[in-house]
Amino acid sequence: MAFNDDEKPSASNTGRTKGLVTIKQVKYFKDDAALTADTVTAEVEINATSSTVVREGLDLVAVLDVSGTMAEEKLESMKKAMVFVIMKLTPVDRLSIVTFSDGATRLNPLRSMTTAAQNDLKALVDGLEARGATNIKAGLEIGLAVLADRVHTKARTANIFLMSDGHQNAGDARQVNPGQVTIYSFGFGQHTDHQLMSDIAKRSAGGTFSSVPDGSKVSIPFSQLLGGLLTVVAQDVELTLTPKKDEGDVDTIVVAPGTDYKTTTDAATGVVTITFGTLFAGEGRRVVITLTLKDVSATENEEYDAPLAEAQHSFTAQGRPREAQVPQDIQIKRTPTPSQAPGASSKARQVQAEIARRQHAEAIRQARLLADDGLLDDARSTLVDAQKALDSIVLDDGKKLVSSLRAELAQLIKLMETKEIYEAQGRAYALASETCHGRQRYSARGGDEDGDVRLFATPRMDTYREQAKNFEKDPTAPVPTADEDVKQEILANPISAVSTELAYHLRMAIQALQAIEKIVAPST
Repeated sequence: MAFNDDEKPSASNTGRTKGLVTIKQVKYFKDDAALTADTVTAEVEINATSSTVVREGLDLVAVLDVSGTMAEEKLESMKKAMVFVIMKLTPVDRLSIVTFSDGATRLNPLRSMTTAAQNDLKALVDGLEARGATNIKAGLEIGLAVLADRVHTKARTANIFLMSDGHQNAGDARQVNPGQVTIYSFGFGQHTDHQLMSDIAKRSAGGTFSSVPDGSKVSIPFSQLLGGLLTVVAQDVELTLTPKKDEGDVDTIVVAPGTDYKTTTDAATGVVTITFGTLFAGEGRRVVITLTLKDVSATENEEYDAPLAEAQHSFTAQGRPREAQVPQDIQIKRTPTPSQAPGASSKARQVQAEIARRQHAEAIRQARLLADDGLLDDARSTLVDAQKALDSIVLDDGKKLVSSLRAELAQLIKLMETKEIYEAQGRAYALASETCHGRQRYSARGGDEDGDVRLFATPRMDTYREQAKNFEKDPTAPVPTADEDVKQEILANPISAVSTELAYHLRMAIQALQAIEKIVAPST
């Protein structure tokens, strides 16, 4: 099967790519290290610009379950959600709809979302009917084929929304290779195979699983991921960590657990490469690493700044070749009298908080495994211990993080109260939490309640959440397009259109001045 019939889209929202993704100054868990063999824990963070003026074009395939169990309320909710999605897209974006029950059908090729296309696709959605079984594998295969057979791919991102409310009954969708396509899966209701839907998303680069409890309004979790996909500022984002073995003090670099992205280490050089895929406007990725230091006590007896490694990121944007960005040095003071205690600075506390967040995520995973084995008391005890561990997080601006983590644990403890509650909602909530933490990307886990945990949500997601709520109240009211959203953001912050490049050149100027300072310092 070959489609090769995707419509040519309008030109992407193009612009300058300088500074779209930047790397922050490296943070350290402690302030110094010993001259004898020691270890250093550090955090490397990359961030995407918050500006949405420049973005990649969106190619989205909605793979929708129309099996018999989707009849009535669920189907109507899904239809309404798809209308919201259609109305948000612009001619820069393309949408194809694939439905599945016993088999799978592509309802339309990837179409540029002009007004005429929007009207056509809304009519297609309005005509959906629920019948038959649940062949998730077939739906996924057709959706991936639509994207694989694209003719127009420059500066465009390939994504799938996969939604189902049941268990697969033909083949195994886990065996489908997503390639470079990101899959966002939505498990609708208590009878969904949530583990399967989570596994499908996690097999793809950057994909997340969202839980949509029975009675929820599907447009709200759809809107959240759409708020990211319509603000993709960079693709093929990579972080490279190069140890300074010969001229520096480091032996090895190890990436700490909890970074759920492809990580490779060159056996000969020790160079670590982490592949993140896309970044939404306002998103960041934090990587915690442990560096093993050499014993230099035989040759050194005084304090000095030790070079350890170099962190460098790269990305593609607007179809331009990948370009490596300015590297960031990783170094630490080595001294005969190290403190070995956690650092007292704000940056050191941020590293401690990130380590605690990862331990929090691992506690959720362990609790889910215990609950799956029927050990609900032990599962809740694990979560209570994780609550107590949050007391140790002290951040200058950390109230939002800690309150979100506490809310997440409190909800999970409730959802693990009984086997019935756990199987109806608790497992799905835990799986969505795990994918959110592992990917450092928002995933819905509480339906449309105001108490939904907003970890990693971006400003555009917050805006779309309110728009989706208003749309659910009055589907006949106008919904602003993504282009209109950008105009509103510029009106609210007129400098946003140029702030990214200004900030980039300011950083370059500061780094140049710092380099000059190092050169002239010995002679002053």
